[in-house]
Amino acid sequence: MDSNKDEKALAPVLNVDYGDINALKSFLEEHNIHTVISAFGITATSLATTQLNLIRAADASSATKRFIPSSFAIPYPEDGVAILPPLEHYFTSLKALKYFAPPALKTRHPHSVLVVDMEHNAAGIPGDGNAPVTLTYTFDVARFVVAALDLEAWPRELRIVGDEVTFNQLVAIAEEVKGARSDVAYGDVERLRASRITELPSHAASYDRFPKEWLQWFLAISEIGMATGRGRVPRDGTLNETFPDIKPLTAREMMVEY
Repeated sequence: MDSNKDEKALAPVLNVDYGDINALKSFLEEHNIHTVISAFGITATSLATTQLNLIRAADASSATKRFIPSSFAIPYPEDGVAILPPLEHYFTSLKALKYFAPPALKTRHPHSVLVVDMEHNAAGIPGDGNAPVTLTYTFDVARFVVAALDLEAWPRELRIVGDEVTFNQLVAIAEEVKGARSDVAYGDVERLRASRITELPSHAASYDRFPKEWLQWFLAISEIGMATGRGRVPRDGTLNETFPDIKPLTAREMMVEY
């Protein structure tokens, strides 16, 4: 395990072998890792092997008491496994505003455009566009997670609300801020269950990392959840209430500032 010195890194970067559970356990104990925050993507074996091994190592580690799995998202429907098989390991492991942002918004998360394509004045809205959805900027998620590290006890689920809007409202805000009309298409849930989403101009930029069919599968799962009301995070008991001094970015602020 060698350290990589990175002038831009805010914390030490160490190499580990995720294939060796015993070595991971020893690493966690050697470095006295109390809390593990997993941030793997749903790609290849990241959840099927890597995260599960990390969970097993953390469970065996005498130093590790808390674990946040890589599930920074809406609650995916369990029937989504039939459409996107990697989600099977998302659920096994459990046993963001940036998607709608203009390119200038600072983020370290490689993402594709979801539903609203700000850059090209287009939108492919799941359902009728009236279901409320919760949108939270990734940097705000990080701020709340860091604050939560000092809490004596954690519930099973830590929830954060950046902003709550409907997609129709989001499109209206974008049109107002940009002074341009959007080309809007609506897709019903049955169409989404067949992974037939509305392809947006900005999707093409993601196809070098995610084949078109795979990307549409993944986006369809998210869109089904949002169209059926699962895209809203209840406000009661959120970290917003625990840390009222943290003011997350709203959708309107994001569009005006960036």
